[in-house]
This record gives sequence, structure tokens and C-alpha cells, in this order.
Amino acid sequence: MLILQRRKGEALKIGENIAISISDMGADWVKLAIDAPNDIKIMRAELVEAAGLNKEAANLNNEELSILKLFINKK
Repeated sequence: MLILQRRKGEALKIGENIAISISDMGADWVKLAIDAPNDIKIMRAELVEAAGLNKEAANLNNEELSILKLFINKK
């Protein structure tokens, strides 16, 4: 892992075509501006984690699905 210190208005480059600059800063937050090609997927880490959990939850096996259907039909 590379750790860099940047100030507001400063930037860094990743490869030839990705630039990340510090747009604004607060006491406990930083706003990043990311300039990258459209084919580069950029997502917040917590959304990637939530998507993985949702995908896991959607992969119920048949037994779990039957139990869930029974539970729903009882109400």
C-alpha cells in the first residue's frame, strides 16, 4: 500500500489516464475528484461490500427458499 500526503488542490496520477485531485477538505473528510476513462469502474468500498452481501442473500438454496415461503404464507 502506498500512502501519500496531499493538500487541497494537489493531485496524483495513476498510470497515463487516471488523475485524482483533492477538491475540498474538512476536519474529518476529504472530497476527491477522479478523472478516469469511462471503462474504469469506480465505486465506494462500502457499496461494493453491500452489493456482495446482497448477492449472497439472493443466493438462497431451495431448502432455505421453501422455509422462507412457508414463513411468508403463515402471515
